[in-house]
Order: sequence, then structure tokens, then C-alpha cells
Amino acid sequence: MVGLAQNPSRNGVYLPRLEKIKKKKEKERFPNFFNIGICLLYLPRRLSRLRLTTITCPNAKPSPLMHPHRRRPPPTTLRTLTIDSAAAMVPESVVLIRRFLLFVAVCLSCLLLYNDSNALRFLPRFSSSPSVLFSAYNSALVSGEHRLQKVLKDAAMEDGTVILTTLNEAWAAPNSIIDLFLESFKIGVGTHRLLNHLVIIALDQKAFQRCLELHTHCFALITQGVDFRREAYFMTPHYLKMMWARIDFLRSVLEMGYNFVFTDADVMWFRDPFPQFYMDADFQIACDHFLGNSDDLENRPNGGFNYVKSNNRSIEFYKFWYSSRETYPGFHDQDVLNIIKFHPSTFTIGLRMKFLDTAYFGGFCEPSKDFNQVCTMHANCCYGLDSKLHDLRIMLQNWKQFMSLRPNLKKYLILPWGVPQNCSLDSLRRYDAPESSNPHDLQD
Repeated sequence: MVGLAQNPSRNGVYLPRLEKIKKKKEKERFPNFFNIGICLLYLPRRLSRLRLTTITCPNAKPSPLMHPHRRRPPPTTLRTLTIDSAAAMVPESVVLIRRFLLFVAVCLSCLLLYNDSNALRFLPRFSSSPSVLFSAYNSALVSGEHRLQKVLKDAAMEDGTVILTTLNEAWAAPNSIIDLFLESFKIGVGTHRLLNHLVIIALDQKAFQRCLELHTHCFALITQGVDFRREAYFMTPHYLKMMWARIDFLRSVLEMGYNFVFTDADVMWFRDPFPQFYMDADFQIACDHFLGNSDDLENRPNGGFNYVKSNNRSIEFYKFWYSSRETYPGFHDQDVLNIIKFHPSTFTIGLRMKFLDTAYFGGFCEPSKDFNQVCTMHANCCYGLDSKLHDLRIMLQNWKQFMSLRPNLKKYLILPWGVPQNCSLDSLRRYDAPESSNPHDLQD
């Protein structure tokens, strides 16, 4: 009601003009939340002015029913109150309300400023690459699922297949696991192009920031109440939470309609693995120990490398696998897989399962014996980050030496791996592992 002109309305009623406020609003435009606070502050004053302003009609007779105890001015006289006189007549209750609203406005402004400052730190990085999205601080406009869909779509092959790996702060440090992992793609045979289809799933903020520095397709998966930043030692409660969070996430990728190759970041890619995959399998997985038959359920699988096609069978199996963590508390996903692969529910689902030969998909547990055949090598059967890094560097050096040979030497010369050294079954220790009467129920 401040500053209303005496312009006639369609009913011929004239409204009084109050004196203009001496201090005009600053030209600079404040954030919306600050305007809200200012409005709350001045609301009681404006309400009091409305109560103290008389509106009269110049041609109307005053009603005897309106304020009979007061002296009425002539109907043609406009009575207005200045700001100072109006402020002096504000009741004490209104003053208290104004003070309370001022306090609320200040608190609200500080809170929103704090929240906005945290969220805005990541905006410049979003604009640098359209496929780099951070879901840790969810936007009210775009859901985490939509963001994941965007990243997967950008990275997917023509048949809807993506390559996925997870990363936490411990493995994201400079000259650590992630650097060796990406280097293997660059020096492998037919693997460099596969980086275009790799999505790194960051489990904490520092891992995400490191991903942005190194790669194109990054997505942050934050689990409420769980800190995945530090190194997860084998079979500790922290390790179990990380493994089961991974299974649940992979299930969601399948439900979105994407096939995936999941690979641990300590798996070195030396050759394009797709020609060695089985075309008729729903779920195929690498092994710590391979018994010679890809259909033999007695093979010892390792969840660090698998290729899964998205269909009803694989989705139902991942749901069953994840729910089985409650049936077998204290077991990690690999142990549970070794149990449920014999379960009647797995046969009811109809999942077509295959086990990958270590001749192509080897590891420290059972290395591939032929450099001309090896596709991947996994730093499995290894305890501790330092031990992994030591042996992975030796492994990469072995591969570089092989690639430097003349073609005729590559074909006929049989070279041994120089690993494992620090990584060995003797170095593997279990912590907080569940007891089992069957030693094969637990996986090293």
C-alpha cells in the first residue's frame, strides 16, 4: 500500500497517498531468500498502516454507524498519516512480532547462504562436460536416477553395454590404483577405444573430483551413513558394506536396460575381452580358480570381473543375490554367490551362467600363462593397497616388455609373469570373517 497514487478507480473512489519511504531499495538485486526476509520484516509495519489509513469517498455521506464515538472529518477531506506518526502508534505486540520475524529472517538467510555455497562449488565442473554429473548433492529438479541414465546413455555402446568400475578415495590418490587401471587400457591391444564406454562410479567426493581430472564419464554414488573413503580391508564390516552396495547398484543398472561389464579397478585390461565372452550367457564371471569347464558350478568365481546382460532373468537373480545377504549375514557377495549358485531359486529363475577361463581372464590367484591370449589380469588373492600397487606395477612392466618384442618373438617366446611377489595367499588375512563348517563356503 506504499506510494499509491490518487488515481480514480472505475468506481470513482480516491485512495490516499502515503509519504514515500525516504530510503529507497538498493539497486543491486538480492537473492530471493533475502527478499523474503525483508518482506517478513516490513509486514507488521504495513499492516499497521492499513489499520491507520482512512479511505473516504468525496461524494459519499459518512455513515453514522462508523465510529460514532469519534469526530468525523468532512467527507471531502483526505486524512493521511505520515510514516513517523504511524510508527509511533504501532502496538507493542506488533513490535514483538517484528523482532521475532527479524530473527527468523536472519536465521533463514544464513542457512540458505550456507547451503547454496556448498552446492555451487560443483557447478563449474558440471558445465565442463555434459556427461559428468554429481549425485551426492541431489538437485530438486533432476533425480539421481535421471542423472545416472544420462551418464550411461553417453557412455553406452550401440548394443547398450557399458563398462563400470567403482572408486573410493584410497584408490583415487595420484599414482595409485586408478592411474594403473587407466594406463592398462591405453597400452592394451584394442582396449584404448573402450575408455569411451567406461563409467567410473565414485563412492565419495574426493574420488569424484579425481575422476573429473582423469576421465569423461563419472558418476557419484553416495550411500547415506556409510563412509567409503578409506581402504576397505578384506572381510571387514566396511568391506562388506561396500561389496553389497555394489551389488544393489548393479541391479539398478540392469533395471535401466543396460548390459554391463563390471571390473574392479585393480583389474588390468591388456586385450579386448568381448571376443572371449559367451553369446548365449546371461551372467558370466571370472574365476579365482577355473576347473576347465565353463558350465561347472564348482568353479571358484570372483565378483571383480563379470559381464551381465540386462533381461528379466539377470534382474531377478541380482535381486535374489542382494536379498541373500540377510540369509547369510557376515558373508560377502562372493561367498554368497558360491552358495546361491546351487540354490533352487537360481534354477527357477533360469539364469544362464558361465565361468570365464583364467587363460583369458587371469589373476594373482591363477595367472594367465600366455601373453598372446590374456585379456585381463586381476590383483586378487592380495591383501593391502601397498602390496597391490607393488605387484601391479611389475605386471604392467611385464606387459610393456612383451609389447616391445618383435612380432616373431611374441608368437613363439613364452614369458612368465613376474608376479605375484608381495601379493600371495600367505599375505591374505581374514578379519571378522564368519565361521563355516565348509571351507569352500568362503572365498579367499
